[in-house]
Amino acid sequence: MRLSMYTGIVQGLEKVVNIQQGDHFTTLYISNENHFFDDIFIGASVAIDGTCLTATGYDTVLNMVSFDVSSLTTSLTTLQFLNIGDEVNVERSIKAGMENGGHNIYGHIEGMATIKDVLHTGETVHIDLVIPDENIKYFFKKGFIGLQGCSLTVNRVDRKSNEIAVDLIPETLRLTTFKHAQIGGKLNYEIDQMTRTMVDTLESIHQRLHCLVLK
Repeated sequence: MRLSMYTGIVQGLEKVVNIQQGDHFTTLYISNENHFFDDIFIGASVAIDGTCLTATGYDTVLNMVSFDVSSLTTSLTTLQFLNIGDEVNVERSIKAGMENGGHNIYGHIEGMATIKDVLHTGETVHIDLVIPDENIKYFFKKGFIGLQGCSLTVNRVDRKSNEIAVDLIPETLRLTTFKHAQIGGKLNYEIDQMTRTMVDTLESIHQRLHCLVLK
């Protein structure tokens, strides 16, 4: 089984050229205006808004790439809200020997976080997010989160309100769709797998010890 990996350092933006509905799947057609896909091949893995998708076609005349998206993936991600003309974050999968300037991201989206607040301070942006209750345990201050394909540092965690916060620098805003972030909007989020493993392992050990004590 092939496991694709990304760095969370988004390369830039492309646009949705067309959307076609199939039988329990959707085909997205993404532009190649910035030449991210000049060497694309059928079967290549690309993170679109943080979601790992497989290239299923490349039209050299119209200069666009197609990706088939399952109904399950669509239901879990912001891809369901895309319209023709919308911008998407793009990252090609990392190759052996390349620098990983972010953290290990796999494009396996957990679900969607809701934007609670957006605060502009100078050229930077602070975003408060609400994480689904069952997953807030996986986030820690100064830990990692994948948001719309971007590797970001968690700067605040409030477990009572299921909130976390991230801060965005001008370069991140320039290269991504975060420049359009609005209160009430949805963002794809991916849990850091090392953190998930640590939390789940400690929970399992705690449960076993608790059972031993009860005996």
